[in-house]
Amino acid sequence: MINRFRGPGIAAGIALIAVFCWWFVRSKPVPNGPTSSGPTIQKASETTASKAEAVAALGQLEPLGDVRRLAAPRAGMAGTPRVEILQVAEGEQIKRGQVLATFDHHLGLLADLERVNASLRSLEKMIELQNIEVSRFSKAADAGAAEIVLVDNKREELIKMEGQRDQALAERKGLENDLMLSQLISPIDGMVLQIHAREGERPGTEGVMHVGASQTMEARIEVYESDISRIRINQPVQLTSENGGFNGSLNGRVVRISPQVQQRDVLSTDPTGDADARVVAVDVALDPADAERVSRLSGLKVIARFKP
Repeated sequence: MINRFRGPGIAAGIALIAVFCWWFVRSKPVPNGPTSSGPTIQKASETTASKAEAVAALGQLEPLGDVRRLAAPRAGMAGTPRVEILQVAEGEQIKRGQVLATFDHHLGLLADLERVNASLRSLEKMIELQNIEVSRFSKAADAGAAEIVLVDNKREELIKMEGQRDQALAERKGLENDLMLSQLISPIDGMVLQIHAREGERPGTEGVMHVGASQTMEARIEVYESDISRIRINQPVQLTSENGGFNGSLNGRVVRISPQVQQRDVLSTDPTGDADARVVAVDVALDPADAERVSRLSGLKVIARFKP
């Protein structure tokens, strides 16, 4: 009798288990979308944040426009002369034609020029008297009162004096040219940016000084080549001093992007900085008020942050 009820009981138990499993699956919450979308959304968020991050780079302030390196002349076999008198200071405004420095051979050239001028005055007087002599002997020879040979001698002496005068005139011209070079003359209106040779020093390869044609400053920033794709014309830029050369920050915008990749020139004070890094030069025009603030800070290192 027990065997007669065993079969239906097992079937009922199996059915009950099946109903329970169906109810459990139906009651479990279903996620909104595939589980694999989590990493994809996170990666996209990280990419967006990366694009929005500002680019930072190192650079320096430079005068807008022409910059000249003024060198010393060569003084013959003596080579480059020493600076005798320095007549300007760094940051001083200058005018075209203004004397900036005088070299140590200037006084010697003045003395030589005075000697030649004195010689010329003497020769001019002698030539004047010799012309009178030639005229007098020529008249006497025409009247038969003097020999022709004497007239010829007087004319030869006159020609010799005139030759000496021509040589003296040429020497004076050379001395006047050398005298002009014995002083450093400003070729432009602008400002003294940096002085490389002081009084008593002999200028080296850098010359005597650098002068700039404009007092308006801009910033030249060296952007890593890996970041240059994130830089654009008219992009806003904020500048701060690397070493505290000015307070606060400066504002500007990108006006030029160099088409050439080059090795960096502006080195960081950080000893771990990459001196061999490849960079692209980016010029930043400063707002007028900020440019006025730093008009005398040419060469100052700055940190630029290019806003996204």
